[in-house]
Amino acid sequence: QVQLVESGGGLVQAGGSLRLSCAASGRTSSIYAMGWFRQAPGKEREFVAAVTWGFGFTNYADSVKGRFTTSRDKATVYLQMSSLKPEDTAVYSCATRRSSTSEYEYWGQGTQVTVSS
Repeated sequence: QVQLVESGGGLVQAGGSLRLSCAASGRTSSIYAMGWFRQAPGKEREFVAAVTWGFGFTNYADSVKGRFTTSRDKATVYLQMSSLKPEDTAVYSCATRRSSTSEYEYWGQGTQVTVSS
């Protein structure tokens, strides 16, 4: 199993920045990639970004491209969020998957990000 612990959420004004962290422990050798997702009130969860564990390849949702950056340092993955907008307000969660085609199976507890206008 893989355990994920997130940190770094909070309240920020529009245009500001925040960095989320997701620390992985347990069977990290089984991780192919870590993804970030978010869910705003009344909306479905949506993909934000992902980074592969080995080569560090990244991909992003169109809504955050150029503003968010995800990276990995050892067993911690970061989501650097800049130029934040009120519509970025959501609970952000990290999750891991075993391969490029598998479902995300292990999830963090989620952290609230609130962007005020």
